[in-house]
Amino acid sequence: MPNVLNISAYKFVPSPDADALRDTLLARAKDLQLKGTILLAEEGINLFLAGPALAVRDFVAQLQQDPRFADMAPKESWSPTQPFRKMLVKVKREIIRMDHPAIRPVDGRAPAVTAQTLKRWLDAGVDDHGRPVVLLDTRNGFEVDEGTFEGAIDWRLDKFSDFPQALLAHRAELKDKTVVSFCTGGIRCEKAAIFMREHDLPDTYQLEGGILKYLEETGGVHYRGNCFVFDERRTVDARLDPQPNPSCPA
Repeated sequence: MPNVLNISAYKFVPSPDADALRDTLLARAKDLQLKGTILLAEEGINLFLAGPALAVRDFVAQLQQDPRFADMAPKESWSPTQPFRKMLVKVKREIIRMDHPAIRPVDGRAPAVTAQTLKRWLDAGVDDHGRPVVLLDTRNGFEVDEGTFEGAIDWRLDKFSDFPQALLAHRAELKDKTVVSFCTGGIRCEKAAIFMREHDLPDTYQLEGGILKYLEETGGVHYRGNCFVFDERRTVDARLDPQPNPSCPA
């Protein structure tokens, strides 16, 4: 029975103390014998951790004692083995690289739709106002190849920093539609949705919690295939169970 708890979480919140926070979080994670990756930047935190459930939840509880992170609610899944080789905590320029410094979720995020709301829209074929709904996959092409929503737009991105130029090239195709941007856990589509709304696409939303939250809450209705994750599990299915032998590169 799987006994390794995997969590992912992020938050855009001013973190000018990222360097000091790196040392604190690395020591804490090592004390709890956790493995994974934590990215810190002035704009916030992005983390992927795995280990015994008690240790992982202890780490989260301690992190939530910092008022900035009190409302973080990590997404959980299980695996039979540890999917990370080491524990890394890095300070970066961005916790998810877009190369557009003016896009700052800390100053206000784009509206979000929940997994259940998106399922209802997809069931009906339109949003609550009768507008056609377009799903936009903001992930890299090799991730999309493992699975995505039925009919989702895929611009075959090589990296997320390619997204702004792709959006400008295809913006006309999205006019007068309700656009829901999505990604694995929510962090990329959070920046993507802001960028789209700032470029004359006012009816743009982000999928709250990304694909992982959608699979957890809906069982994967309207989603086809698996979901790529950036650890040694490689992909998870609609039950968030690891899947063997995926075809895409590391």
